[in-house]
Amino acid sequence: MRRLIFAALVCLVPLTAIPYGTFEPWWKAAFVCAVFAICILAIVDGVISGSTKVGPVSILLPMLALAAFAFLQTVSLGSASDPGQTGVPSWNAISADPYQTRFFALQILALTVFLALLYRYANDERLMRILIHVVIAVAVASAIFGILRQTTQQADLGFGLPLLKRAQGYGQFLNKNHFAYLAEMAFGLGVGLILARGVRSDRIMIYVALLFPIWIALVLSNSRGGILAMLTQVLIATLWFLRPRAAVRAALLAGIVVAVLLGTLWVGGDRLATNIESATTHFAGDTTRDGASRQEIWRATLKMFAAHPIAGAGLGGYWIAITAFHDASGTLTPQEAHNEYLELLSSGGLIGLAIGIWFAVMVVRRVTTNLQNDRTPLHAIRFAATLGLAGVVVHSLVDFGLHMIGNAVVFIVLLMLATASVNKNFVDPRVQQQ
Repeated sequence: MRRLIFAALVCLVPLTAIPYGTFEPWWKAAFVCAVFAICILAIVDGVISGSTKVGPVSILLPMLALAAFAFLQTVSLGSASDPGQTGVPSWNAISADPYQTRFFALQILALTVFLALLYRYANDERLMRILIHVVIAVAVASAIFGILRQTTQQADLGFGLPLLKRAQGYGQFLNKNHFAYLAEMAFGLGVGLILARGVRSDRIMIYVALLFPIWIALVLSNSRGGILAMLTQVLIATLWFLRPRAAVRAALLAGIVVAVLLGTLWVGGDRLATNIESATTHFAGDTTRDGASRQEIWRATLKMFAAHPIAGAGLGGYWIAITAFHDASGTLTPQEAHNEYLELLSSGGLIGLAIGIWFAVMVVRRVTTNLQNDRTPLHAIRFAATLGLAGVVVHSLVDFGLHMIGNAVVFIVLLMLATASVNKNFVDPRVQQQ
């Protein structure tokens, strides 16, 4: 049964990535149901085997707390009618949209269960590598599909998937920045494995060949946030390996950084340069009053937080709560804050922010402990996963790609790889040969 459960967990990675990264509510509901169904199998397996270990509870508790807090935001504070209009009682709760907030709670709970199941059923090197290969394979397939779509799509609507519009989005994603999340996580994962010597020397070029289309598609997607995240990953990897290394290795890594920068500019061409130049108009206020700039969105988000500082306006309810604070024509009313941290602050208030900080601290402590104490081949896997996570941390300053379940699932996979308990009984086969 363990193999069946692991196979089901692995299948969720490509299945959530295919339908536009799973952004539609019914696909999200299907993911939630699938995870809970797998959880039932895991409970049966636990009863049969007599083991219920699920991994580091310190990582799971903040996620459970966020799900519980979101549910509390939907608790009715007493019915309230709407005098002067219908007089029909409404759902009076902390959240501006209790339905979406309760759905958000179910999604976070499902992701938490997914992580717990990975801790239990994928916590050895062989299974971890299977997960890594699946993530990279999904990213490669998405990248190749994106390049083909960018160069060959003729119809205004539809290219394999019916909602794909020409010159909009990238790969199977409706938003180019959402594709960039997937690409940067896989890119960091592959680069980390190569640099940390987690790949056999005779297979390095295979991994380089797999990462090449991911890098090309990431640059061609024209996502500024994705390119910034990728360059941050390269910088972190360089700084990590420059510390005690010889001059030759330092020169080699410096050469890699320069090559990546020049290659990015060459592949991106004028389109990338124009997009970077236009970044100031996206962050600065404009005169059209349509609210398209991030600066206006962030200013409205901070006003929303000021109005609901303790418990927020409801996790998942941002889209409706922001309308009271977004001073614009309404033609482009934001659905998200374009900053995961600001959205958590405004939707969850100080309570939500505290839970987020709790989660971040636990992850950093766990990752640091694993990287410092683990000298087995798993060390390369942990470093690679951490590099992939670093890209998401940076990109989330300007985008909201983790709202896509497909990206969130890959993020959870990387989180598991980086924070899983160190296997004290693991023996390095190279040591045995000696």
